Amino acid sequence: MQAIQEITTRPERPIKAIQFGEGNFLRAFIDWQIDILNEKTDFNGDVIMVQPLERGMADMINAQNGFYTTVLRGIENGKEIEDYRKITSVRGCLNAYTDYDNYIVQADNPDLRFVFSNTTEAGIAYDASVRLEDKPQKSFPGKVTAFLYRRFKTFNGAKEKGLIFIPCELIDKNGETLKKYVLQHAADWKLEKEFTDWVNNACDFCNSLVDRIVPGYPRAEAEKIQEKLGYSDNLLDAAESFLFWAIEYKTKSHEDELPTGKAGLNVVWTDDMTFFRTRKVRILNGAHTMSVLAAYQTGLNTVEECMHSPLISSFMKKGLFDEIIESMDGDKSLLTSYAGDVLERFQNPYIVHLLLSISLNSTSKFKTRDLPSLLGYIEKKKALPKILPFSLAALISFYEGTEIEADYLKGTRNGETYQIKDSMDVLKKFQELYSASYSSVKEKSEKIAKAVLSMDSWWGQDLTKIEGLESVIASDLESIWSCGMEKAIVKLMEN
Repeated sequence: MQAIQEITTRPERPIKAIQFGEGNFLRAFIDWQIDILNEKTDFNGDVIMVQPLERGMADMINAQNGFYTTVLRGIENGKEIEDYRKITSVRGCLNAYTDYDNYIVQADNPDLRFVFSNTTEAGIAYDASVRLEDKPQKSFPGKVTAFLYRRFKTFNGAKEKGLIFIPCELIDKNGETLKKYVLQHAADWKLEKEFTDWVNNACDFCNSLVDRIVPGYPRAEAEKIQEKLGYSDNLLDAAESFLFWAIEYKTKSHEDELPTGKAGLNVVWTDDMTFFRTRKVRILNGAHTMSVLAAYQTGLNTVEECMHSPLISSFMKKGLFDEIIESMDGDKSLLTSYAGDVLERFQNPYIVHLLLSISLNSTSKFKTRDLPSLLGYIEKKKALPKILPFSLAALISFYEGTEIEADYLKGTRNGETYQIKDSMDVLKKFQELYSASYSSVKEKSEKIAKAVLSMDSWWGQDLTKIEGLESVIASDLESIWSCGMEKAIVKLMEN
């Protein structure tokens, strides 16, 4: 079988984007979109990748001349779909650690316009030890500052040679944060005021919100997929078919240069993406956190299993449409259509999303994802919802354990141990609560509900002060511990 690089060619196109990060996500998100732009619009540009860490995939990517195949699969309008695309938009990958000169000279490229990145949430961080003279700077903001300074010098501060940054790291205000650290480096390195002015006036740092699940290399199916394709590809990149990207600009949309709309891509350019961020956190992430801990305790293990369970899928849909969406502001049609997309994505048989993986750090996740919906519902309806308080009770019962080993608390389901992972302070608090003696299930439920809800360091407030919430959660816990999670959910849904 021939290799992908032996049977694939690339048209001559200028390099218009540099990308810090060569992993699965960017290859199935950014580079896939650039490939679509090249096919369907006059964008006519390629991407050069930069490996941001000392170890990475540069050698593998270059061995295939930047070529690889995306494998998109999912559920759309109730039907399973799959799409295979041979990506030709990636020119190759540079290792800034072993080939610094070839990397930094990219700053001199007059065609360069865009900078994309995914250096993990920890990548956009300030490191005061980084210097301009380093080759390379070990931090991502340090690399960006030195790269921009080289470009500023090469083009004598020409405004039209500024760059447009669209980071994809999963932190709030990713573009603004990156810009803040670039300017901090410029100040610490005592770079001239003209450079700072050029960064402020010629470059644009957009905030962005990405939404696509990318499992990456489909190891279990790779041989079968390659037989279907008729060539070998060591960089197969599997992802869901769904894609959404919100890009927040400060002064102007850059869609004239990155024509995502003309290509039919699900990309929104906006001067305020608050609605889209809130929608994702509270609907997609919130539905996960609201449902998975209860579902796991009924014996389920994956999100797909949840969607095939009449009980859990009904629980999730009721919480999603009757409580989460009802708690939110904004266009209801945009909220409900997105919720419909989310439920289809949860049914994707090609993505094995383990409930225990989603359970990691559930206390902080509940505070961010579900507590705003709970509080918003109470404020709007002047009443307590049913599903969201129960999901908090399910969280409390999921965290039941009396023994901490290494970095986890031991939980038990059907006689088998599972790992409860959270901050050690949280785990120790639950260990303390569950190690105490209680005279009855009722007393246990009431005392643990009160103790957990009063942890204002976890929730940002004392939740026992919300009228009726403590008694509802104590009642839900008593139901869970008296008759089991599945029967407790049945009782809840019947009421």
